[in-house]
Amino acid sequence: MRTVYALLCLLGTLWPLSWLWPWLAEHGFDLPLLARQAFAAPIAGFAWADVLVSGIAVIVLMAVEGRRLGMRRWWLPLLGLSVGVSLALPWFLWLRERHLAMRPPLATR
Repeated sequence: MRTVYALLCLLGTLWPLSWLWPWLAEHGFDLPLLARQAFAAPIAGFAWADVLVSGIAVIVLMAVEGRRLGMRRWWLPLLGLSVGVSLALPWFLWLRERHLAMRPPLATR
């Protein structure tokens, strides 16, 4: 699964940024324009609401699961939210898989 999560990190970075880079090249770092265009149509508002709620869910998952498992640096994938949930979630899942693989196996009874 770590390979799958690593590939999703790559895809989750490159695909969203492939949409953002041309826009930035044309408009620069114009946040008010970005916000107006992002919510210009009802379907865009629907998509952003979905992404924002998903982002909050990912933050809660990382905090709860990371602490529950005693993961060091569980918070590091929060930096991935600067790209999007598409990077942050698979990054966290990759770290989680790595953490679980490094734990000693449970004793069988």
